[in-house]
Order: sequence, then C-alpha cells, then structure tokens
Amino acid sequence: MENQIQLKNWAITTVKEAAWAPLCILGIYSFGLAFQLYKSYPWIDMPTHFLGGVTITYFYRTALRNSQKIVGAIPHPIQILFAFTATGTTSVLWEFYENLADHFLHTHMVRGLEDTITDLVMGVAGALVLTLFYRRQI
Repeated sequence: MENQIQLKNWAITTVKEAAWAPLCILGIYSFGLAFQLYKSYPWIDMPTHFLGGVTITYFYRTALRNSQKIVGAIPHPIQILFAFTATGTTSVLWEFYENLADHFLHTHMVRGLEDTITDLVMGVAGALVLTLFYRRQI
C-alpha cells in the first residue's frame, strides 16, 4: 500500500512539475496540423521536433529526479544517460505514430525518408542540447 501511495505521489509531482513542457509542444504541433502550417511552411517541422526533444528530455529528467524518493539515489550521469536514451526512443515512437497515422488516417505528415531522418536527428539534437546543459550542472 505504501508503494502505491509513493508511486501515485511521484506521478502527480512529475506531471505537475514537467508535463507542461511536452504538452506545449504537442499543442503547437496540433495547432500546426489543424491549420496546415506544415504544408505551407515545411521548415517549422524541424524546430518543433528539436523542441520536442528538449521538452521530453526535461520531462524524463524530472521524473528520474523525483523517483529517487522511491528507488534511492541515482547517480547524476545515469540520470542524464537514461533521459537522453529515453528521448531517442520516444523520437522513434513518434515517427512510428506519424507513419501509422499517414497509413491509416491518410494524414500526410511524413514527406519521405529524408523527413523522417531529419525529424529523428532534430529530436535527438534537442535531447543532446539539454543533456549538455545538465552535464555542465555536475
């Protein structure tokens, strides 16, 4: 029972502290899709994916920091590495989402292999920038 309460508190605290960042990017992304800005201005896809990488890394770092109350101390380099790799995985899953949405919903979010690779690179670059920022904090 104690573990369930700790887990619930961890989730609530993490969402309150850090969910705003990726949700803002998701809102911007949704706004762009709704008004077809990505068709009119395809270049805005790159900063969206870059900022997505930054915000997802921020969310994971916050979740890891808050989890230490439950699992104990996590070395700072491990936190940084985990947040970076989790963001890379999230970027890949996001690209799966875009491709599946194109296939099943005919959304036309993916403009080819080059677009997918660029999106992945921008997401990981955003993660790297925040990772380097956190690395300097040691």
